[in-house]
Amino acid sequence: MMPDTRTSKAGKEFGKREAMQLSPARQIVIALLALVFVGLQARLWFGEGSLRHVATLEKEVATLKQSNAKLNERNRLMAADVKDLKQGTEAVEEIARKDLGMIRDGESFFLILEQPRGGE
Repeated sequence: MMPDTRTSKAGKEFGKREAMQLSPARQIVIALLALVFVGLQARLWFGEGSLRHVATLEKEVATLKQSNAKLNERNRLMAADVKDLKQGTEAVEEIARKDLGMIRDGESFFLILEQPRGGE
């Protein structure tokens, strides 16, 4: 007598299905792990601390660094002006002549006005 091949195949298939089925506790653990994974992925791509948010913050930092560099240069020039004003009289005299129209004793000041170029 030959063994029935149908019954042996069915038995093997049933064994595979039985091995693939998970206990309810394992199903719950796998479901929780999947939820945690999805939650972490959502946090990675959306919201505060996401890749997009970090990229935006990096652009802001670069812009602020550039602005700070300009302001540092301006501060350096202003500090040089203050130092020059404190130490020497040449800078004070230059500002007085240019902004206030002052002259020294014994100097003559000539103001030359140009005629408007037109039909007048």
